Amino acid sequence: MDAQHPGLAGLVDMVARLRAPGGCPWDADQTHESLVQYLVEECWELIDAIESGGREEMIEELGDVLYQVLFHADIAAHTPGEEFDIDDVARHMTAKMVSRHPHVFGDREAETAADVVAFWDDLKADEKPHRTSVLDGVPQGMPALALAQKVLGKAERAGVVPSIEPAAVALADAAGASASDADEHALGEMLLGVVAEARARGLDAERALRGAVRRFGDSVRAAEASAAPAE
Repeated sequence: MDAQHPGLAGLVDMVARLRAPGGCPWDADQTHESLVQYLVEECWELIDAIESGGREEMIEELGDVLYQVLFHADIAAHTPGEEFDIDDVARHMTAKMVSRHPHVFGDREAETAADVVAFWDDLKADEKPHRTSVLDGVPQGMPALALAQKVLGKAERAGVVPSIEPAAVALADAAGASASDADEHALGEMLLGVVAEARARGLDAERALRGAVRRFGDSVRAAEASAAPAE
């Protein structure tokens, strides 16, 4: 057992026992694909804990995300053709982070965060020469607002500035359109413009929307509480 991180080593051993013969039938039946939904859910629960939870919530949700990583690594360790474990994952990540921080582990200098981002862009281009567009590698399954923000950032680095109609014009177009798909097109243009404006102001549109939804939820709960009959 890892003397420096006994808790982590114990968790690795526990995952292996759950998936080993004589362990848990459900755990043994899982695949990378079947676990995707849980990984997505756990990540969003961690985000919620970061934004509105406390220390205990963060510990729990970080543990849930870590468990997903260990689960996938154990599956791979026992899958012909994959055969890697959590140590392989950790070693690969260590090498990757060392290579992407030449200002820490090498002889390059970085005075600002912008300098570091420039390093990353250069290094990622060297690591993945098969990519021909700045948009290659952007996961299309991201939530729409987060995807828009990511694509806008990539486009900006490539010197491409989107031509976005002002929100008022987009809404006017939508009001004058007869087909529902035209309305949806105009709405999409308007939303993209909002995300672009948020980026220009240094704001996170995805987090802002979640915050607004959370505040609206508080209002709904407050209204429900005030309408509830007194006991």
